[in-house]
Amino acid sequence: MTASGTFGYGREMAEMVDLNRLGALVVKTLQLEARPGNPSPRICETPAGMINSIGLPGAGIEHFLAEDLPFLRRYETPVILSVAGCRVEEYEALVRRADECEGIAAIELNISCPNVKQGGLAFSVDPAATAGVVSACRAATRKPLIAKLTPNVTSIAAIARAAEDAGADAIAAINTILAMAINVRTRRPRIATNVGGLSGPAIRPVAVRMVWEIASAVRIPVIGMGGIMNAEDALEFILAGATAVAVGTATFRDPAAALGVIDGLEAFLREQGIARIRELVGAVEVWR
Repeated sequence: MTASGTFGYGREMAEMVDLNRLGALVVKTLQLEARPGNPSPRICETPAGMINSIGLPGAGIEHFLAEDLPFLRRYETPVILSVAGCRVEEYEALVRRADECEGIAAIELNISCPNVKQGGLAFSVDPAATAGVVSACRAATRKPLIAKLTPNVTSIAAIARAAEDAGADAIAAINTILAMAINVRTRRPRIATNVGGLSGPAIRPVAVRMVWEIASAVRIPVIGMGGIMNAEDALEFILAGATAVAVGTATFRDPAAALGVIDGLEAFLREQGIARIRELVGAVEVWR
């Protein structure tokens, strides 16, 4: 599947990518109102990765539902709505609105956003805050809920258990890792917000470890992401316990990167004589 924030709303990619081949299409995170995002510069390349502080720009949920969702309904691929807010009430309103709409298969709660009632800390750095937003959203929809977690915590497994107990149907992990890059000649940070989120191959070993920890701690499915560039990368997450994977940063280099991963997974299964990818989920043989 695609990772939110890296594939637009799908329409932008439709002429370059066969959307019907995707396992699911996760759209760019939506909020109640339109917002411009953070000031530039808001993205920079780093060794084996990328730092971004885009700031969730977008036209708002009503624009998406009116202009983009009808287009996506032409395709067979399930559409997953990613939503974010700064208050529990905003998440609840977004989810309630999405619940009314046909053509939305599931809702991803991007709870890595700042909780203004708790001094700007992300909802998903605290089990109680995580449970609060997931519980409110659970009461607002019958659609499957996916809790997308931040890696910037001491125990991501504890956060995942809180999300599961509050009613999440799946966990998505991981979001970006807080990072900073400095231009040594100007002595200024390379992005205007000073720090941002690191993604790409540099974070993959951390992401695989966290997916393994989450999958060992919860009973619900885990969607693994973080630096997947090819099929072998995806297989690491699957062996660690992910039942699905999402491709993100690789899409900026190659819009069809997710299809390359799918092709590679199919080739690997043929090569290994494996009938179904599910046979590999959580099949890592850890040292004892």
